[in-house]
Amino acid sequence: MRTIKLLPILGLLAMVSASCSEHAQTDPSGAGNAGSSGNSGNSGNSGNSGNSANAGEVGVVTAAGAGATGSFVPGGGAGSGSGRPGTEAGTGGAAGGEIDVPADVPAAPPLTLVTSTRDAYWKTDGQLTELSSGTADVTIDDRVVAQPWVGFGGTFSERSGDALSVLSPSDQQAALGLLFGRDGLRFTYGRVPIGASDYAIDRYTLDESPGDTSMAGFSIERDKQKLIPYIKAALAAAPELHLWASPWTPPTWMKSNNAFDGGTMNEDDATLEAFALYLTRFVEEYAKQGIPIEVVHPQKEPNLGLDFPSCIWSASAMTHLIGGHLGPMFAAHDVKAQIFLGSLSEDDHSGRALEMITAVTSDATSMAYVKGFGFEWQGLGLLASVKPTGLPVWQDNHNVGNLPWDLFNPTAAPNDHLYALTSWEFIRDWIAGGVNAYFTSNMILDSVGVGIGELVWPQNALLVVDRASKQLIVTPAFYVFRHISAFVDPGARVIGTSGGDALAFKNPDGSLVTILFNSGAAKSTIVAIGGKKLQLDMPASGWATIRARSD
Repeated sequence: MRTIKLLPILGLLAMVSASCSEHAQTDPSGAGNAGSSGNSGNSGNSGNSGNSANAGEVGVVTAAGAGATGSFVPGGGAGSGSGRPGTEAGTGGAAGGEIDVPADVPAAPPLTLVTSTRDAYWKTDGQLTELSSGTADVTIDDRVVAQPWVGFGGTFSERSGDALSVLSPSDQQAALGLLFGRDGLRFTYGRVPIGASDYAIDRYTLDESPGDTSMAGFSIERDKQKLIPYIKAALAAAPELHLWASPWTPPTWMKSNNAFDGGTMNEDDATLEAFALYLTRFVEEYAKQGIPIEVVHPQKEPNLGLDFPSCIWSASAMTHLIGGHLGPMFAAHDVKAQIFLGSLSEDDHSGRALEMITAVTSDATSMAYVKGFGFEWQGLGLLASVKPTGLPVWQDNHNVGNLPWDLFNPTAAPNDHLYALTSWEFIRDWIAGGVNAYFTSNMILDSVGVGIGELVWPQNALLVVDRASKQLIVTPAFYVFRHISAFVDPGARVIGTSGGDALAFKNPDGSLVTILFNSGAAKSTIVAIGGKKLQLDMPASGWATIRARSD
């Protein structure tokens, strides 16, 4: 076990304003055309297990001498005084203490080789042997250059913030470090819900005053309770974090059914103008909180009506919103946030998503404002329809697992090794498909993992909070993301691979990163990378990450 000193989250929240005010707004798009990355391994999804996690599959982060449970109230218990953001706690704040981090969560780079398998995640004691001869099982070719990479990220939610608040201040900070810190996932992006997501505490929007087209009743006061403190704490841990936002539903009075769940967006000009103002006010009000929103997706899954906050949009309504209302309003209000068409999914088989893509990309007025595209986990088949635009493409909602129509545990999210295997397949296939960024859905949930949908659907997360024991648990899927995100820098390029099941990147500093997966028994593997042939022992049903310099 290694010991690291951590600042208390409540002290950090007291310093957040200064930290956020220095947060620079940059171009998050990662512009550039996607190209071929060579063979990425076999495609296909393995589904997900409904079985509970086997013992030893998760690591528990425990606090030594942790203080009282944190409340996530900005400034609450933080004391007075000030300190330099990111370096000093304010005087009189809660003590940060020492956090004992499990041996399976060691520091990330600089490392040459890391391996993971069931019950043995993130092992750094493997050996790389350079060979003078032999046939490579996997070859990395940095002459085959594909799309630029901008980063990994995840979604903020009220329930995540609430679960995090159960932990001690030290464990709260440990969780943020695991997600955003240099010794963790190094996530560089975060998704913010506009109003209630499926993991809000309950259903709401930011203006439920019927007919309030002037947004006189617009308010983010609800968000200040659990959501904004969580986001500010993340920004304090990672000041360069890029944030984007999307609504799960417009205000109910803008919809055909006047309800939070399902329904269709009204298409009259007055409603679309009011909704454009709604999104504009959101960006403006969050900016006042020191939270810059760099990208807005007008609607999450606009082709689906679901049993949680959601809304179906017609292709004509979305096209008219972007070109006739939202784009011009952002310009008039000097809102710098970019507009992406997203987040799209094809799992309803209606063809609505492809129809929307065709309508928007065929409309020159709308495309003057569209700067990228976002897709949900079942939208892989739609990528080909947007590649001709040359705009950035994000996979912005990872498969949550424990699927009700597959292997299913209705009691609690499995968070097991099988979900880690499924996660790898989705990440691999989407990156091979040409996306520039990849987002998990739930960064942190409690161990049950149930949202507000009518269907009780316990969903997996990367970190889990056991509310009864107040423990922070690191799940197997966390390590799958970490095998990539801990080594691949923003500005990297996806490069070619052949043989085996692998992804590869070339970082801006010239280092080459390859992530290998072995679905069978443990075996010796030879990788040709950076002008060398390196031999390693691949674990059974596991991963290996190699970082090397290119000769």
